[in-house]
Amino acid sequence: MEIDKNQLLRFTTAGSVDDGKSTLIGRLLYDSKSIFEDQLEAVENTSRKKGQKGVDLALFTDGLKDEREQGITIDVAYRYFTTPKRKFIIADTPGHIQYTRNMVTGASTANAAIILIDARHGVIEQTKRHTFIASLLQIPHIIVCINKMDLVEHKQETYENIIAQFEEFSSKLMIKDVRFIPISALYGDNVVNRSKHMDWYQGAPLLYELETLHISSDINKIDTRFPVQTVLRPQREGFIDYRGYAGRLASGILRKGDEVSVLPSGFTSRVKSINAGDKEIEEAFAPMSIAVTLEDDIDISRGDMLVKKNNQPEPSQDIEAMICWLNNDAAKPRAKYTLMHTSNEQKALIKEVVYKIDINTYDRNNEDKDLKMNDIGRVKIRTTKPLMKDDYRENRITGSIILIDESTNETVAAGMII
Repeated sequence: MEIDKNQLLRFTTAGSVDDGKSTLIGRLLYDSKSIFEDQLEAVENTSRKKGQKGVDLALFTDGLKDEREQGITIDVAYRYFTTPKRKFIIADTPGHIQYTRNMVTGASTANAAIILIDARHGVIEQTKRHTFIASLLQIPHIIVCINKMDLVEHKQETYENIIAQFEEFSSKLMIKDVRFIPISALYGDNVVNRSKHMDWYQGAPLLYELETLHISSDINKIDTRFPVQTVLRPQREGFIDYRGYAGRLASGILRKGDEVSVLPSGFTSRVKSINAGDKEIEEAFAPMSIAVTLEDDIDISRGDMLVKKNNQPEPSQDIEAMICWLNNDAAKPRAKYTLMHTSNEQKALIKEVVYKIDINTYDRNNEDKDLKMNDIGRVKIRTTKPLMKDDYRENRITGSIILIDESTNETVAAGMII
């Protein structure tokens, strides 16, 4: 299977405080030679000052810890690195329960989640919490790294026991693809290179899994959804009558000559041309950013959506969603919020909190309906105009929303339409 070298893989890391998350990310960057020389020199100097013989890999991500101590609100750190086979963005999210919202933020766009488990402790509450959030966000691929295998004498039995523990609770969740890798981030076993200490493990090391993970099929290629972000009217020579609609193709494929409906008006037309940058192309597929012109002159503005005539989202003013509350102030009953859905912005109110979820036990709480910071719950929302929505499990782009407090302009909730 050929992997596109320009393909970008976003992955998130989750684990408890001492599971070795910083060391794992440091090891990935260090062994894949993705660290600038000045960064490496600074870390080597600091390691020497601390009296360590080698490089303290955790220091490559330790700038974040200072940020956390300063109380930065959404402290998700993004790390970028490239190998000859693929480009990567790591969303490094904190693991404590009070940072549930941070994990939701960092994981919302991820193709894969790396969940770290300390081989000495096995599956703990944090593991269950992180796996539940990954399943709620429909992250297509989960890689469970069982770390610190050097501290349990690289025993296969310990590794297999942890797999059994993980599978016992994860069977209740909606997870499509789970892989397990026994690693030692500190010594580099099965991170970038295969381990000599665990010859019983026949699988690939972590970096190989990340480089070869098939993510093209994770994008919905069936339902064509093109939310219009802006209307292009250059009004210059050669483009006097040009009227293009620019945006990012959320899902599906759009071809020149396709018959499309414009929502919410319902008018139909055909695709006259598609441009990607300064090139005209015959077809576009998600997640390309494109400009489209139509055969007919239709009044289209930001927030409208182009879809195939025979495959349309379900417009509705009443929606139900699982939301994670992100704000310090609790949700106010019947309060008005601004709802953002793709490029569409409108007023909305939370009609009802149906239940809250205990993210440690997955139990539904039908009694306590106060949504406070880091709470996850199912709500009913009413919007001023119909929303061109899909279920989140079908389409992560057109199935997601955020709520903004009108008075402070703060993002207060992120939601997945059910």
